[in-house]
Amino acid sequence: MTACAIEPAAEHEDGDAPRAECAITTDGSYAARLALDGDCWFPERWTLDGPEPYAVPLPAHQPEEPGTEVQPMGDGRVLIRRPTDGRHVFSLLYPTGPGTGELLLGAVQCPEEGARLRMLPPAPGGDHAYALAVGRRSSAVWLVAGGAFGPEQVAEVPGRCSGGAWLDRDGRMLALDRESGGRTKAVVVDLGRGGEVSPLLQIADGSDDRLLLADPDSGLLLIRSDAPSPGQERLGWGVLGSTLPVRFPECLRLAECAVTPFAIQPGQVLTPESCGVALRVDGPVGSWVGVWRPVERRVRQLAAPEGWLSGAGWWTREGMLQLPYATGEVRCGVARVEAGMLPPEEAPEEAASAVADVGPEPSPTDAPAPVTEAPDPVAARPVPLQQAPLGGLVTK
Repeated sequence: MTACAIEPAAEHEDGDAPRAECAITTDGSYAARLALDGDCWFPERWTLDGPEPYAVPLPAHQPEEPGTEVQPMGDGRVLIRRPTDGRHVFSLLYPTGPGTGELLLGAVQCPEEGARLRMLPPAPGGDHAYALAVGRRSSAVWLVAGGAFGPEQVAEVPGRCSGGAWLDRDGRMLALDRESGGRTKAVVVDLGRGGEVSPLLQIADGSDDRLLLADPDSGLLLIRSDAPSPGQERLGWGVLGSTLPVRFPECLRLAECAVTPFAIQPGQVLTPESCGVALRVDGPVGSWVGVWRPVERRVRQLAAPEGWLSGAGWWTREGMLQLPYATGEVRCGVARVEAGMLPPEEAPEEAASAVADVGPEPSPTDAPAPVTEAPDPVAARPVPLQQAPLGGLVTK
């Protein structure tokens, strides 16, 4: 068992991508962050689905401590996690006229030395929130908001886990990067089946394969793996359930820069290769934005707006990238970047080349790991990605 236990309300982790400075609901309606007032930190909620974004401060009776996390809920309340002496206390904050209301949910206790707990990305729907507790030998998924009786452990995964991405719109299929036997492989945790675990990425036996981002509509997955270059991680993409190899485009390798995807354009159900992907680029002179689509063979690098909440943003279905920012003059702002497809005269050649980059059809010896199909027709089990023949990977 992990070293975290429930406590009633009455009484850049290793392997994880850089964390955004604010969290955003999956539908882009609300955001939450810790804002600074002088030397004091306090929670702040942003409302994003109106004509103009606006911020609502939610200060408690005392400033927040380092390590505090906030996450917006779909109803406009803000979930806050406050770590203290091996305990992680969860509350919901909401505005009450001039003050802040607080609903205490309970606490998760992690007394084991070295154990850590952090929030998972906002769940689809916005009515539930989850946290990941990592112990020495296993990891636990906790439902910390939206349950009937406060925090509740809903899954336990052997091995130390990191990352976290949702694979469906129901908030049932959660992908985690599990370290076991000296290797890290992404797995799927089915919260609808008592936390049943199955493999997701099986690129090569000796590779570390992490899932960075997933789009439930198109099935597009953004992956980091050292399969094509042992000892050197590469950024690649694949499609959930596809039998085609994972592709590692050369254009996603930027010299002396770390490239991390943070948002995928939704709504592209049958065309994952056309999804816009927003990238956070961290280089020697700071952070900026990259925009890329699998059908293209280049990354468009854009200056981030002044005060960008680094690593935060979301797409509209129409292909508009929204980047939240805050400055001394603008407390709550959203920069909108039109990042449509390439001009028509450029698109055909790019698209044809992208199709050619897919590589050969898998051979019978490259069959995906066996998976038993879930009988539940409402939430079918994801199928692991094809075990890609490394000799067939084309890194264009």
